Amino acid sequence: MSRSQLAAAGITEIHVRRAIESGRWARHGGQTIAVHTAPLGVAASRWRAVWEVGASIAALDGVSALQAAGLTGFADGRVHVSAKHNHNTTQVSGVVVHKIIRRVPGEVLDSGPPRVRPAVAAIRAAHWAASDRQAALVLLMTAQQRLTSPGLLAAAQRSVRGRTRRAFVRAVVRDIACGVESLGELDFAARCRERGLPEPSRQVVRHGGRGRIYLDVRWDCCGLVVEIDGAQHREGLNVMLDNLRQNDLVLTGDRVLRIDVIGLRLEPDRFLDQVAAGHRHLDARFDVLRGHG
Repeated sequence: MSRSQLAAAGITEIHVRRAIESGRWARHGGQTIAVHTAPLGVAASRWRAVWEVGASIAALDGVSALQAAGLTGFADGRVHVSAKHNHNTTQVSGVVVHKIIRRVPGEVLDSGPPRVRPAVAAIRAAHWAASDRQAALVLLMTAQQRLTSPGLLAAAQRSVRGRTRRAFVRAVVRDIACGVESLGELDFAARCRERGLPEPSRQVVRHGGRGRIYLDVRWDCCGLVVEIDGAQHREGLNVMLDNLRQNDLVLTGDRVLRIDVIGLRLEPDRFLDQVAAGHRHLDARFDVLRGHG
């Protein structure tokens, strides 16, 4: 409990001090009192962070707000809170205080510890991340675990101006919101031209065991297919459907490479190395076969 809550319940400072001195309660900062001596749990640690930074100015933000909203699979032992830049705050152990220029209207939810809405928290977490890879991961996980919608994520990106990697965050959010269309086969073709690869065919129609198959990119000269997967390819039954489609292509003689749009943002050279190597290998094999013919 906070000292103000204890006071509102009629518990005096003398009572609090005696309970601490007797070893029945424990103090966890200037404003936080545990009415026990066990370690603080996750929820209590979040309340402590808000109370110690300032109950009237602080809110869980970034990864901590997302975790409070239900995010799983992303580990960060610190508690992240935000406060407006013109408020004085003190350092608190285990707490990272992020100063922000302004709050987006309606961004703070007050159910439980005050926390920022998931869409805004995800954008800030991406700007505060240690690397581009971590930034992309937290944005993807927020959308994949349905803590917010791609549309709300895109709206938050337009409202929240971070200090770092603005262009990268904007591009990743666009990829999540629009899928493969945001990358565009023309953009991929331009990357291939930079590697000296011939122009591929785009949006090729083939016929497989389940009817028509639309391929993102295919080199007809050697049967190399590149599928560019947006975030929607990981939803519901799409993974199974993609596997069936890829198997149909392989059984008819094509070779398939898969690239996710976020991976192409993070590791473009490694993916294009694979495409170039695949094209060289298959083109050389087809040259041999044509020579024998």
